[in-house]
Amino acid sequence: RAVESSEATLDASVDNYDAVLVTLLGDVATAYVQIRTLEAQIKLTRANVDLQRKTLVIAQARFKGGTATELDVDQAQSNLSQTESQIPQLKIQLRQTNNQLSTLLGVPPENLQARLGPAGIPTAPAEVAVGIPADLLRRRPDVRKAERQAAAQSAQIGIAQAEFYPHIAIEGNFGISAASYNRLFYPTARQGTFGPSFQWNVLNYGRIVNNVWLQDAQFQALVAGYQNTVLTAGQEVENGLATFLESQAQMKSLAESVKAAEKAVTVALAQYEGGKIDFNRVALVEQNLVQQQNLLAQAQGNISLGLIQVYRALGGGWQIRCTDCESKEELPAPRRLADAPAAETPRAQFGTPLVNR
Repeated sequence: RAVESSEATLDASVDNYDAVLVTLLGDVATAYVQIRTLEAQIKLTRANVDLQRKTLVIAQARFKGGTATELDVDQAQSNLSQTESQIPQLKIQLRQTNNQLSTLLGVPPENLQARLGPAGIPTAPAEVAVGIPADLLRRRPDVRKAERQAAAQSAQIGIAQAEFYPHIAIEGNFGISAASYNRLFYPTARQGTFGPSFQWNVLNYGRIVNNVWLQDAQFQALVAGYQNTVLTAGQEVENGLATFLESQAQMKSLAESVKAAEKAVTVALAQYEGGKIDFNRVALVEQNLVQQQNLLAQAQGNISLGLIQVYRALGGGWQIRCTDCESKEELPAPRRLADAPAAETPRAQFGTPLVNR
């Protein structure tokens, strides 16, 4: 029972290491997607700033020509300044996310733009295969960790119950003793004792019973924790899938909205320049374009973030340490360490691949 408990504890430690890998890789991917999303938002905001500058020039020209009031100029300037004020805030978020990614990569905070290079928001496949629930229990390191912890505690119950029975052992010692060095190997220099020992804690029966109850209670608590971990895993998978799928529908609607808003801005500017509409219509459609483009960029990022959440919830990512696996997509079936061949027994260092656990 003690050997079983130690083996299960080792398994739990390795699964905890795998869980940290899942968290690390998920955080790195999330930070990267957030960086690309903020870059896209900054780019769109700058394009809107350029557009609103042109609108301000038109309003100023009409005011000088006497076909518009100073109110149009002030409103155009206000809209331009409001849009320009969004860029510093986005840059702050971009820098903070950049520093977060640097920390996750284990480097001092620095500008990673040169290393990352220019790129858009990562695209994700339209569908993702999550497998059957049994795959979830097999993939997620935290679920396996909780199960191994319960298994280790279950063996502790057997260790406590062993105190009900007598302990019989044969003990002995052997040594060499002589008055001088040259007499160490004489037969008379050899000495030793051996004999049986017997121990039975009969008088501590109540204490032993209480200890068994204690170990069993701790086991039941770990079983409840394991069940809660499984339920939480299912919840996280469903949340990730909902974000991934619904963000796709949201992006589709927002793409149509942005397309219509861009067309509305073009028409509104032409009509305002021709004196057919007032500036309020122009300001409204320009503000709507800025808002819809930002929402579209966020929705595109949410699709990738939702997929990352699904992968994280499914326990993907820890396989990178399994260099001996034929395919990182093929997960090794869980198996007790005692059943593994001697050559496959994990070593003390976590960096050593664990195969066929």
